[in-house]
Amino acid sequence: MSLDKLIINNGLRLGIFAALTTALIAGVHLLTADKIAHSEQQHLLESLNELVPSEIYNNILLEDIIAVQDTRYLHLTQTETAYRARLNDQNIAVILPVLAPDGYSGNIKLLVAIKEDGSLLGVRVISHKETAGLGDAIEKTKSDWIDNFNGRSLQNTPLWKVKRDGGQFDQLTGATITPRAVVKAVHNALLYYQQHQTTLFLPSRT
Repeated sequence: MSLDKLIINNGLRLGIFAALTTALIAGVHLLTADKIAHSEQQHLLESLNELVPSEIYNNILLEDIIAVQDTRYLHLTQTETAYRARLNDQNIAVILPVLAPDGYSGNIKLLVAIKEDGSLLGVRVISHKETAGLGDAIEKTKSDWIDNFNGRSLQNTPLWKVKRDGGQFDQLTGATITPRAVVKAVHNALLYYQQHQTTLFLPSRT
């Protein structure tokens, strides 16, 4: 076989192999994409239900959503999703995405669940880069510090600061900047809710 034919044959074989490999990868992706998406949705729903228990609402939480973007209170520079919980069309709570920009090691992402009456159902940390063994105690899996927000509101908590600053919230052992940032962010979320309550509960557009 001449060198030219050998090169052509090898090229054809490589082309066929590449096409078959691409088709296989595409097929696997199509078979698994729906399962992955479903798994991600279930994980998100479980996280939301930690804040708003499923027994207190009966709408489809992942579908009753509203886009929010606010740099003053929520520190969101791009549009993100807030979730609304309702019981027989009665407003129960809204879960807001919130960013604390002044953590010790950078941004702290939160979910803040606020009842219709303006009190907190709960707060969860979604991501952060705080120091392990110190600032990471803001995580629910590391300590119960984050539960101190439960039931708080603008009305029953006059000073939203850590105790070192004269407020009502405990600081963490060896870490003050981190809890200070979270307390400030949650307070800002309540202020945002106070100003946008009506808008936040508007029906979803379909």
